[in-house]
Amino acid sequence: MAAAWPAGRASPAAGPPVLLRTLWLVTVAAGHWGAAASGAVGSEETPKCEDLRVGQYICKEPKINDATQEPVNCTNYTAHVQCFPAPNIICKDYSGNETHFTGNEVGFLKPISCRNVNGYSYKVAVALSLFLGWLGADRFYLGYPALGLLKFCTVGFCGIGSLIDFVLISMQIVGPSDGSSYIIDYYGTRLTRLSITNETFRKTQLYP
Repeated sequence: MAAAWPAGRASPAAGPPVLLRTLWLVTVAAGHWGAAASGAVGSEETPKCEDLRVGQYICKEPKINDATQEPVNCTNYTAHVQCFPAPNIICKDYSGNETHFTGNEVGFLKPISCRNVNGYSYKVAVALSLFLGWLGADRFYLGYPALGLLKFCTVGFCGIGSLIDFVLISMQIVGPSDGSSYIIDYYGTRLTRLSITNETFRKTQLYP
């Protein structure tokens, strides 16, 4: 006949299984945590090619249309040029495929700004203003017939109006009446207007 174990104390037979179950739970939990940590480290997302830093890629010069002096694929004031990541760079190309680049593959298309032109030449406008401005030829050419006729009738406002128009056209302040830009050599002397507002001042500066 087996003797009863005193009340209030755990049975020796029940001790080891409880301890083993506790150790097993701790081991399993630690394994899961370790696997999750290693998975987080190993699953670092490959960057997109367009997010590469300056010096990690090189872009081609845009192909210029001889007639418009703007990039041939200019649409809505934006054109795109091909960019090639440096050798041994791994990133996701414009198709979303992770690629190991050798320096000869296109990684992404970089947008560049371009202008809307409608056949008005800057050189022609300046020449007309200089030599025939007193007859209003410059204003007629740019699409301002009323001012052109007024200058013709007043001999360029006695020469004063012709001088003012020559300065304004030369500085590209006065342009075509339809709002388009002058046709100017793509790598020539272009005027870029910069406007500063409160929003511009508050904009965060991003550095590569």
